[in-house]
Amino acid sequence: MSDELKLFADYHQIHVFDEGSVTDLGEVWTEEAMADQLAVAGDAVAVGTMANVFVRVAVEVLDEAPADDSTAFDHVVEGSVQVPSGRLVVMGCTDFEPDAARFAVPTGWLRLRVAKSNLGVASRLDIDSDEDPATMELVRVQVWPAAAAPLVVLKQWPTARA
Repeated sequence: MSDELKLFADYHQIHVFDEGSVTDLGEVWTEEAMADQLAVAGDAVAVGTMANVFVRVAVEVLDEAPADDSTAFDHVVEGSVQVPSGRLVVMGCTDFEPDAARFAVPTGWLRLRVAKSNLGVASRLDIDSDEDPATMELVRVQVWPAAAAPLVVLKQWPTARA
């Protein structure tokens, strides 16, 4: 299953979490998390973005780990998220949660791969990057069932920030 959203990445982030989560993601933004562009907190993660405006977010729910296609992206990072409710919420960090997109996923631990592209142009154009889909930052979020595992950066964007 795949779906594309247009989300406002206020404070340079989007949130991905279990529907029942009450986690405060503000507490997990460490220096390391900012460099990794992913802050992980059990049943919730925050994805760092270069843009502080609208970004395109493609969400893919998979049955198994996808092939590594990191060469096609600027930054790729993986982490784990626990989803006991079987409903994954994806939203801008200041969006109204009841209106946020929800995705049916297997219950339990999921592996999450975040692959981002258009980072150079989005960073250069800054607040004007969302005026054209060709210049918008693209964030692809892939999730599949997998045991919890440490965060790993598969490809590092040199000027990462959150």
